[in-house]
This record gives sequence, structure tokens and C-alpha cells, in this order.
Amino acid sequence: MLYPIIALLAGFIILVWSADRFVIGAAGTAKNAGMSPMLIGLTVVSFGTSAPEILVSVMAATTGAGDLAVGNALGSNIANIGLVLGITALIAPLPVRSKVLKQEIPLLLVITLLAGGVLYDLYLGQLDAILLCLSLAGCLYLFTRFQRNSEGDEIHEEEDEIPELPLSQAIFWLIAGLTLLAASSRLLVWGATEIALSLGVSDLVIGLTIVAIGTSLPELAASVASALKGHTDIALGNVVGSNIFNIAAVMAVPGLLAPITLEPVVLWRDYGTTLGLTLLLTALALYQRPPKISRFEGGLLLAAYAGYLALLYNMNT
Repeated sequence: MLYPIIALLAGFIILVWSADRFVIGAAGTAKNAGMSPMLIGLTVVSFGTSAPEILVSVMAATTGAGDLAVGNALGSNIANIGLVLGITALIAPLPVRSKVLKQEIPLLLVITLLAGGVLYDLYLGQLDAILLCLSLAGCLYLFTRFQRNSEGDEIHEEEDEIPELPLSQAIFWLIAGLTLLAASSRLLVWGATEIALSLGVSDLVIGLTIVAIGTSLPELAASVASALKGHTDIALGNVVGSNIFNIAAVMAVPGLLAPITLEPVVLWRDYGTTLGLTLLLTALALYQRPPKISRFEGGLLLAAYAGYLALLYNMNT
């Protein structure tokens, strides 16, 4: 078990460092390109930190384990809201701007409901995958519209928080950070999986917990680093955007490559938890004035995630 432990520790160290470089590169690129940090969080950062989920989904679909790909997409969304946002809010409470409540979060709700419609018949085929891909294209179009309609004062306020970096340097750290994020997350997943197997944990629990948590580590690292630097728009936008990518892109992969039939438990337990946490996030953001995700609410999200893990454990022991 020595090598898996070394991989786990090394992966964590590289992940933390590369997340810091990635956030600096993303924020610098946003400023040089005239884009708001929220848009960068919803697109570049979200797609980049969803790379591990996409990789796992492709590997699973091409090896006849498409249900693992779907479980990873849903499990990662659950981890993103319960674990990533929960921990990030405990470190630095996240203010929620009005346009996030009116635009990005409702869009996430719509995409999550679309996923329910796709999974309702417990079959994920090519038509379902095409529908999900079209929804992703629609989301990217709407993100661009949101950017154009942003108020000038809000954009200037966000730009003031971003460090000055030459465009070439910003792009270098964006690409280098993204590459190291993906590589270190895979190293972590391998180490954690090997340790779990040596301890006799079932494959199902590994897929829904360790793999999902492992592929959500880039979101966690990037969101925490963003929050600590004061870029709360990137932290929240990263989670919202990543969840949209997980449903519209990651979950579409098995449908495109190898259509599958799903077990009923995927719909009521895993999708049900995904929808429930998405609704809970919306409710928590609306609860306070001004809207924010406070430390108490971060603890509540973590408790909800712990409850999901307990349900998985009870059902598989």
C-alpha cells in the first residue's frame, strides 16, 4: 500500500499548487480578454476542471461500464455542491450576486431537470446524448449573452480584484495549471482507489464516492483558491458551470459511445440527490439578504453530503 499512499500525498500537493496557478492564469486571462471572472468561471475554469470527469466517462463507456460514467457525472455534481461549495463557504462565505440568481443558477436548474427527463426511462441513448450536447451549446450561447449584458460597473469592480499579468504569462499558467490539475487528480484517484480496494471497499461504493470525489478535487482546489484570493465569483461560477458541464457533456459521453440501460436506483437515489442539492443551493442563496452562502449554510451542505454517503454505505453493506 506504500505506492498508493505516496501517490495520494503527491497528488494532493500538486493539486493544491496547480489550482493556485490555474486560478491566477484564468483570472489574468479574463482581464486581458475583457471577460468577467464569472464568465471565466462558468466556461474556461468549469470545462478545465471537468476534464477528469470527461476522461473517466470516456474510459468507462469504452470499456462497457457506462453506468459508472453516469454515476460519476451525478456523483461529481453531488460532491461539487455538498463538498466543494460546503468547504469553500466554511473558508470564505460566498456572496451571491443578483445576476447569478437570475441567470446562472436557474440555468443549472433547467439543465438538471432536463437530465431527469433524459434518465426517466432508465435508458441513455444517442438521441438523449445529442439532446444533452445541444443543451450545452445553448448554455455556452447564453453565457456569452450574459457577459454582453453585464453592467459596466460590475465588470470594473471584478477587474480590480485580478492581478496584472501579461497575456502570454496568464495563458501559460492557465494551460500549465489545467494540465497539472487533470494529472494530479488522476494520481489521487488511483491512489485512493488502490487503498480502498486493499481495505475491501466494494467497487460500487468506490465509483460513487472515491472516483466522484477524486474527479471533483480540481473544482474543490480551484474554488478554495479562488475564495481565498477574493475571487468569489470564480469560486461559485466554477461550481455552477462545472455541474452544467457534468450533465450536458460528461453524461452525454456514454450515450454517444455506447448506449446503456440504467438501474432504477440511479434515478431515485443519485439523480434525486443531485436535484435535491441543486434546489437546496437555490433556496440557501435566496434565504439571506443580501444573498450569500454563509459558513452555517456551508456546514449544512456538508451535512447533506455526509447524509448521502451514509445512504450509500447503508445500501451497500
